[in-house]
Amino acid sequence: MEPLTSILVPSVQELAKEPLTNVPERYVRPDQDTVVLSNTTSLPQIPVIDLGKLLSQDLNLKGHELEKLHYACKEWGFFQLVNHGVSTSLVENMKRSAKALFELSMEEKKKLWQTEGDLEGFGQAFILSEEQKLEWGDAFFLNTLPVHIRKPHIYNQIPQTFRENLEIYSAELEKLSVKITELLANALAINPKELTEEGQWIPVLPLPNAFIINIGDMLEIITNGIYKSVEHRAKVNSKKERISLATFYGPSFEAILAPTPSLVTQERPAQFRRISVLDYYDLSFSQGIRGKSYLNEIKITKGDLQKEKSQRVENNNNSY
Repeated sequence: MEPLTSILVPSVQELAKEPLTNVPERYVRPDQDTVVLSNTTSLPQIPVIDLGKLLSQDLNLKGHELEKLHYACKEWGFFQLVNHGVSTSLVENMKRSAKALFELSMEEKKKLWQTEGDLEGFGQAFILSEEQKLEWGDAFFLNTLPVHIRKPHIYNQIPQTFRENLEIYSAELEKLSVKITELLANALAINPKELTEEGQWIPVLPLPNAFIINIGDMLEIITNGIYKSVEHRAKVNSKKERISLATFYGPSFEAILAPTPSLVTQERPAQFRRISVLDYYDLSFSQGIRGKSYLNEIKITKGDLQKEKSQRVENNNNSY
């Protein structure tokens, strides 16, 4: 597989410093709706899950919260997690050091900019051509764990305060991710080792000190489509900058993605074909950001099932 990469693009922060009268054409997205929601409180809100209750010794309390978690993943693919155990001071330290990272001079940022053939560093992802639309924002990509996948030419160059906070934050989020994975397995009644309103955008109103968690495509595959990976987006704030700290937790590159055998039944046959994690990344990055298109490509359709059934019948007939 070719290394995950993206075409190098200009810094949006630097562009924003220029006396622009209009947003450059390449950053304008006419394909995106611009509906203004004046009363978001009347819209449904994503479920709120309390980790404290999920870890409670009170079985009734834990069971009720586990049902809520199962519902959130099955029907929404999103939830806000409160009482997650990650200290508020650590999260605030990460926010401050991340803000400082993006406030580095352009001269310092160039030392951390993406290079040809490498996704890590400052830049954007999924950019495959010079004509492709760009996001009105800069990103900084970095692999943190396991330690052996870190790239020293990037990791060792990031500011010390950011690196120190990131070390602790990454370790805490890894522990939290393991807990959530075990709880999801519990909700699905499977072994944890097996898990290594339509047409309308619903605005998320973040709760204080909560993490917003979403089910990714890989988890939809592993759960055989029981848990949903839902399209989501971040909107530009026209009045002030915003910073998001996104953490991704998933299987190793050597793993194979496939529906968990115990979740494949006669009533619910396998919904997805087997695919390696490396091939999945290759497929998704080669298509750019196109909604659920790459997940749909590995979905098993009714036509596939009928074809497979016909082949089995034919093979059985030929065996006599």
